[in-house]
Amino acid sequence: MAMWQTKEAMTDLLCEMVRIPSISGSQAEKDFPELIIKKLSEMDYFLQHPDDLQQLFAEDGRSLVSAFVRAPEPTAKTVILFSHFDVVDIKDFGKWQDSAFEVKALTQQFYREMDRLPQSVREDLASGHWLFGRGSMDMKSGLAVHLSLLEMASQGTFSGNLLFISVPDEEANSVGMRAAVPHLLQLKNKYNLDYRVALNSEPMFSLYPGDDHHYIYTGSIGKIMPGFLCCGKETHVGEPFSGLNSNLMASLVTAEIELNTDLCDQDEGKPAPPPTNLIQKGLKSGYSVQTPHHSVTLFNLFLLERSIAELSELLLRKATSAARKIEALYHDEAEKYAKRTGSSASHQTVRVQTFDQLIHEAERSLGKEKVAQMIDAWINQYRSMDDRGLSILIVDQLAAYCNTLAPMIILFYAPPFYPAVQSHHHQRIQATVKKIQDHAQNVYRTKLIEQHYFSGISDLSYIGVPANRSSMDQLRGNMPLWNHGYSIPFTEIEALSVPVLNLGPVGRDPHQWTERLDVDFAFGPLKELLIDGIHELFKD
Repeated sequence: MAMWQTKEAMTDLLCEMVRIPSISGSQAEKDFPELIIKKLSEMDYFLQHPDDLQQLFAEDGRSLVSAFVRAPEPTAKTVILFSHFDVVDIKDFGKWQDSAFEVKALTQQFYREMDRLPQSVREDLASGHWLFGRGSMDMKSGLAVHLSLLEMASQGTFSGNLLFISVPDEEANSVGMRAAVPHLLQLKNKYNLDYRVALNSEPMFSLYPGDDHHYIYTGSIGKIMPGFLCCGKETHVGEPFSGLNSNLMASLVTAEIELNTDLCDQDEGKPAPPPTNLIQKGLKSGYSVQTPHHSVTLFNLFLLERSIAELSELLLRKATSAARKIEALYHDEAEKYAKRTGSSASHQTVRVQTFDQLIHEAERSLGKEKVAQMIDAWINQYRSMDDRGLSILIVDQLAAYCNTLAPMIILFYAPPFYPAVQSHHHQRIQATVKKIQDHAQNVYRTKLIEQHYFSGISDLSYIGVPANRSSMDQLRGNMPLWNHGYSIPFTEIEALSVPVLNLGPVGRDPHQWTERLDVDFAFGPLKELLIDGIHELFKD
């Protein structure tokens, strides 16, 4: 008997999955795979082939689900269905937090309080085919569609194999996907599989406010997190020109980087969004009348075609520009103050360097073995910190041991890193996209526009063909946590290099309290388009 082959059944499945509050890092996220394993284990196919259904554990105890359904006739051709089951938190829901994971109850509450909602939300509510709730759009609806497709595969619908992979931690550090990569390579080698595509169903993302176009994506945008540790010189607040305030330094670095379109990567003339700040703070602990002398500023920056080496050169140029502005501001104000007090003005020179250069300075002073021991000790002592905080701490502590170099600005990279991947020139992907676009237009009067990169960031970055295959040495050397609790299996990713495709549901307001799903499209046209696309991928 079919479990998930009607809109009503898929909606019920969605509601059941959303009801589990699988926020990244929570116990519910750890528990969620048990629901999927339980449901899939009841299918006739997995009753007959229990070894093809697996729960695999990542290094931190969270787990992913792998379910392999073979075609009726033996074949190597395999489509991978990717999804994630973690969601972001619900603090933004305010008075509606208690209903954030109850899809139908929350939708009904919004109907009753429609006059308090934004106009665009009221319009969607009035249409009658939108459901609300955390994870309804991103991405438990895509997960529900994939489970429906897997059930179809178990009944012999497709001429090739389907491999279902659903992971935790996509919204944070992609621990689940990084653990999945070796598993995918192992299956490929064990069964000599031909991975035709890595197919994700992340929801469509608007390119601008009010965008109501529909998209299909042949790649996934890259993401990197450059940080700048600003080391000034401490002084008493009564003698500010005897030192250099690191908060001033960080402010000018942020002003140099924030929304700077010079740093927008491009794909065929189309720019990625500009960098924006995620963390800026002084690192002084507690109150005193000593000025801050260590501060940090950390950014989100998107990658398309640019290499890490090219990016590092650009960032160092921007940091150098900020350094000259810091020096000029300090000089000008010191000169003015000196004239008013009859004193002589002091000057500051700010050096700019990378974390790789900093660690070599520390090793020259303390020895390589000693520096390695110190870093291991800090990681063990502060293991409760997240990866960003721990990265900042390591740079900060090493800079303190090299304080004779101050004032200085140190460029480093913090996790997570997502390589940009693209498949828009791949012949099979081109044929599949055209097939899906024609179907959407002819049957549903829907125009699907191809975008080379999914802009919402996705785990496809860890399996697809890299947009830029240049060496990652600049990343490894300037990421404090590299091989200290964070790494990316680049060798396995290169060995896989699977073409990627993303076609998902229509939704609105990801990561907002008004997150919602067009349920009619998700469990109707979307599923049919994916079926058509999978058939096309198994041709030749």
